[in-house]
Amino acid sequence: MYEALYLFLATGLVSMSAALSAGALNKLPEEKRPAFMQTRNGAVTVVMAGNLGALTLIGALAYGIRHLDWWIPVSCLFITFPVVHLVLVQRLLGDLKALLLMLPLVLASIVALWYFW
Repeated sequence: MYEALYLFLATGLVSMSAALSAGALNKLPEEKRPAFMQTRNGAVTVVMAGNLGALTLIGALAYGIRHLDWWIPVSCLFITFPVVHLVLVQRLLGDLKALLLMLPLVLASIVALWYFW
């Protein structure tokens, strides 16, 4: 049971963090966006990274609901993951660095969820 909990917490946290970081970057005004987002390809890349994070989060939730009690994934989705992202990840790294750090971890999460399902 603990392995399922650890896997769910790790994959869900990085997925939520990537999705929230991409959303925050997309909401920035044009003049405050990072340089690579000034081009259309950069903006599309951020949107796709956010979508990949959101889809991985859905997979992590499905894994969590299947292997854990239902209330653990639901409470993490609405309370734990956003709070950890806003209080720790976003303040320590900022949105751009958080997205760049979490994107490879999201890809690793996809592999881990596929392997341990």
